[in-house]
Amino acid sequence: MISRGHSFVLQGIDAIACEIEADLSSVGLPKVTIVGLPDIAVKESVERVRTAILNSGFRYPNLRLTINLAPADVKKEGPVFDLPIAIALLSADGTIEKITTIDGAARPSLEHYLIAGELALDGRIRPIRGAISLAMLAKTLSSKGIVGVILPQDNAPEAAAVDGIDVIGVTSLGQVVSFLNGNVDLQPHQQVDAEQMIAHTTPQFDFGDIRGQEAAKRAVTIAAAGGHNLLMLGPAGTGKTMMAKALPGVLPPLSREEALEVTRIYSSVGQIAKGQSLVVERPVRSPHHTASSPAIIGGGSTPRPGEVSLAHRGVLFLDEMPEFSRDVLETLRQPLEDGHVTIARAHGSITFPARFMLVAALNPTAKGDMATDEISQRAMDRYLSKISGPLIDRIDIHIEVPAVPYKQLTGQQRGTDTETIRQQVAQARQVQQQRQGVKVNAELSGKQLNTYAALDEQSKVVLGQAMTELKLSARAYDKVRRIARTIADLEGVESVQMPHVLEAVQYRLLDRRL
Repeated sequence: MISRGHSFVLQGIDAIACEIEADLSSVGLPKVTIVGLPDIAVKESVERVRTAILNSGFRYPNLRLTINLAPADVKKEGPVFDLPIAIALLSADGTIEKITTIDGAARPSLEHYLIAGELALDGRIRPIRGAISLAMLAKTLSSKGIVGVILPQDNAPEAAAVDGIDVIGVTSLGQVVSFLNGNVDLQPHQQVDAEQMIAHTTPQFDFGDIRGQEAAKRAVTIAAAGGHNLLMLGPAGTGKTMMAKALPGVLPPLSREEALEVTRIYSSVGQIAKGQSLVVERPVRSPHHTASSPAIIGGGSTPRPGEVSLAHRGVLFLDEMPEFSRDVLETLRQPLEDGHVTIARAHGSITFPARFMLVAALNPTAKGDMATDEISQRAMDRYLSKISGPLIDRIDIHIEVPAVPYKQLTGQQRGTDTETIRQQVAQARQVQQQRQGVKVNAELSGKQLNTYAALDEQSKVVLGQAMTELKLSARAYDKVRRIARTIADLEGVESVQMPHVLEAVQYRLLDRRL
């Protein structure tokens, strides 16, 4: 007898439909065979499934069992198939009845749900990775008769963030069998109100707590308003790290679609907390300088998202940037330009989203102080040379963060706070949305800049002199125009003018130094 069920395969952050087929045959000796390119964890599921079925009080078929995971050319990984395999076996054995109505009323059917879950030996169901991707897949298959998902109770809040499907959270194998037999009525998990959750997020750090550094705060405001990458150069203890951590608090809240994107990434690596439904705050990732290239960019034999993808729609903060391996830093070029990362392997390639703001902080020298004489200037040049010119070129704003005078440190006057900056950023983003749609200024192409950031003759002369004297590249030329466009938006000015260009040029600090 053959039984069929539905599950999923997680490839990167995408879910692919997987059909589970179980065949019971009395011909031949009792044996269990799993086919369909399973990995070791899937092959080991045989013993977990057998023990869970017996300990749940059901009969385990002592026959020749063949389990097929289709499509056969896609590698199956992890314990996510434990529950659907067990359900397929119990359905083939007749423990789960193959009827679709009870007293004329429709009842749950195995054909109508995607099923996933890891089984404990006593029949309990443990959480899985990629639950929200599973729910999204179920929604796309609604035209083919799929009405919802059956998955671990711990994953139900996460999957319920996807509207339009029934999310059935379960705790044990016996509960799933009773539900499919119509003996237990399990209500779908309550729909998650993503908009309300996002609206109630509050920033953890306030710019008002940072003494002085008004010039640096101005640069941060511009970076946040236009989505620009930012590099802060200054001695130790000047507030660079605190400003980087406070930056997400002034960015616009995540939209529902962005929150789903971020949640998919975190769910795929199992970083969604128990009972959490959505990631509603913009992520801030701060990897250690000893991190490897696969840890930053993503990779592995089975590609997984790296720090650049975990920072998607948020901030990637590199503290003490020159301390990172040069190979690691060079891997940032593609995501900074394209907004995604492509990991190529022998069996194919996987693309992860990586649209983030890069915020880098570095001391002038390895000692952490500014250059004061010729010797320390040479040391500073050597230290900064660890960062390649092409990478510096891809960072829009370079600013110096000087030491704060003692009088400002001990004073009672608060500087520009988070709420003030947030309002300025929100107004500038609204102007950009009305003018150019979803793209922020940092994403405008050269052709779009010719339209949205057209320069008058006086501005062209000023920018031409800056390019000649600072030896700016064509990429830096576009960076200056994008920053000038953002400065004009912050001031509520429709056209880019010479003062905007002059200020934008000032934010190419390392071009001037190098």
